Amino acid sequence: QVQLVESGGGLVQPGGSLRLSCAASRNVNSINVMGWYRQAPGKERELVAVITTGRTTHYADSVKGRFTISRDNSDNTAYLQMNSLKPEDTAVYYCNAVLGNRAYWGQGTQVTVSS
Repeated sequence: QVQLVESGGGLVQPGGSLRLSCAASRNVNSINVMGWYRQAPGKERELVAVITTGRTTHYADSVKGRFTISRDNSDNTAYLQMNSLKPEDTAVYYCNAVLGNRAYWGQGTQVTVSS
């Protein structure tokens, strides 16, 4: 099992930046895939970015070139650096971890992009 706790969300103006953190209860190097998903009001949850233990990454087309996912084994944390934020990035962002054949989720952190 793994518990995930997100932090770093908030209100930011368009064009601004935020860094989300996902603290895991175990070494992230033991987690096959870690990822970030988001859900806007009235919409389905969608993938934002994922990273494997081998540091292979995949991004949604809507965030390519603006967001960067990373994982740090030293502090059991995954990060999502978000730059050039747009109002359409507004959503609750969830951390996800795949361990074996199970998926785990954090409680989510709100990101609001507005002037």
